[in-house]
Amino acid sequence: MAQTASLDIALRAARSNEAARLTELCLRSKAHWGYDRTFMEACRSELTVTPETAAAPLLRVATIDGGLAAVAEIGEENGVWHLDKLFVDPRFMGLGLGRLLLEWAADTAAARGATLLNIAADPDAVPFYEHHGARRIGDEPSGSIPGRRIPLLELRL
Repeated sequence: MAQTASLDIALRAARSNEAARLTELCLRSKAHWGYDRTFMEACRSELTVTPETAAAPLLRVATIDGGLAAVAEIGEENGVWHLDKLFVDPRFMGLGLGRLLLEWAADTAAARGATLLNIAADPDAVPFYEHHGARRIGDEPSGSIPGRRIPLLELRL
């Protein structure tokens, strides 16, 4: 646990009963970039955290004074590890929660044998990931918006 400006910041496993609140946190974080209601509704399914996902070992939350403040999720498919979610509630941006969760994601994937972590990023989040060592390797189709392509980055572990 770390202290930042007298705030009690901690990382912990999520709980299945927090799924709906985590989904809303993801949506608030995405909306921070100025997307309209139609765009956000198109993203809802992709940003939804289910009770099963919330309780899974590859999802972590950051809390501030015990309340939910950020979430990250990683996954693996055919030997390729990827960051599925990294969202910080806009009220808590700039406190280092994104860095803490990205470190958790990288460490967790590396402990499971990964040497790279792929990140399909919102265009506005690319500078954050690049600041933390990721490099852009291309782009890929959005999981929510037909015809939209989003940056694909790679973080060496």
